[in-house]
Amino acid sequence: MQAKPEYRDRDETDVAVLDALAERGEDGMTVFELRSSVDVDIDQLETALSKLKADDLIEATDEGEQTRIAPDSDVIGPESDDDTDTFVDRIRERFSL
Repeated sequence: MQAKPEYRDRDETDVAVLDALAERGEDGMTVFELRSSVDVDIDQLETALSKLKADDLIEATDEGEQTRIAPDSDVIGPESDDDTDTFVDRIRERFSL
């Protein structure tokens, strides 16, 4: 799963966060899980999370000692119908190779 096309015109870090969260769906992720999945520094991640929260695209829930972040259900799009998009293609796209 990934973020719907209408949310893909945002900052690169915002889109990466939304895509990572969309992969986990309702389970959400902790900040540490996001940090390792998105591969940006903590300041960039914090900025992206702040913007996404302000735009009501993510939800944060407190689960005891952990805070889990999940995408709003309207943000998640269907599985990509382009089956030819391989892992290498996604890396090339991400790094503009």
